[in-house]
Amino acid sequence: MLIGEVARRCGVSTRMLRHYDSLGLVRPTGRTVGGYRTYADDDLRRIFHVESLRSLGLSLRQVRRALQDPEFEPATLVADLIRRTEDRLRREQELLDRLRAVDASTPAGWPGVLRIVELLHGLNSPSAARRQQTALTPADTVPVDVLAGAVLTEPDPNVAGALRWALARAGHAGITEIAPGLASEDPRVRRNAVLALAAITGDESTAALTGMLGDASPSVRGPAALALGRRGVPAAVPALVAMIVAGTNDVEAAELLGALAGDPGQAGPILDALVAELAGDTPVRIRVAQALAELPPPVTAAILARLTGDDDRTVAAIAAFAAGRGSSPR
Repeated sequence: MLIGEVARRCGVSTRMLRHYDSLGLVRPTGRTVGGYRTYADDDLRRIFHVESLRSLGLSLRQVRRALQDPEFEPATLVADLIRRTEDRLRREQELLDRLRAVDASTPAGWPGVLRIVELLHGLNSPSAARRQQTALTPADTVPVDVLAGAVLTEPDPNVAGALRWALARAGHAGITEIAPGLASEDPRVRRNAVLALAAITGDESTAALTGMLGDASPSVRGPAALALGRRGVPAAVPALVAMIVAGTNDVEAAELLGALAGDPGQAGPILDALVAELAGDTPVRIRVAQALAELPPPVTAAILARLTGDDDRTVAAIAAFAAGRGSSPR
């Protein structure tokens, strides 16, 4: 089979086939009397092998090694190809995100484009100080979707705080852009989304936070419960009690339960939920006793009186102090 027909059948240009020949990758089996290359069926199979390996991203040098070295192990090379492909996709995704951010900002001219690019560089800077400074840029110059993306991935707590403050100024738009982070598989992203919503007031953010009370990760549902507790939302009570039991932000959780118990309709359920946890081990019972001391005295008088005779001296002391002074030692 002559080179022209091989090129048509294999989808490889005649120029590339000659290049394969010069590299020793695919040498035609024979030549015609006139000196033209002729390819046998085995040559065509080798061409397909070369093209298959090239489709995985292998260089021609790597393809030759793979085909000629009987001891060649593909695992390491494939792993390296995966890493390089992931890096390339990440760079291309960053470029796509940057282009979308520029497009969303509807710049009037190239100075506007350059300004947005400068902001993007600032938010992606390896310097936490520069990221924080960029976050504090006037709100009308940073696209909300760019801010939201930065909020969801920012690891530095100080920078994250500045970003949340900046996003909060966007109001409803900030909630819309941050909402996808609530469904992320990464609990760190979900936590960042919850913390961002906690900085935005209004019924919409409250509803979104309420939906996170059932999150599988304590690091997510805890901040949601604290934010809702500060807003006086009764739905946060079970999660706040769980935080006291776990010893996670238990002091703030107890204070919020005390505030929520100021509502006569909530005082009884909160008391019952805490008393039910007195069956736990000693550290849990101590934290529960401290939480009970935060509730209004008329609500807890009976239970505190009973706990003053508790077998655990610390629990008894907390109950006695709260019963006599209206607050607990911390």
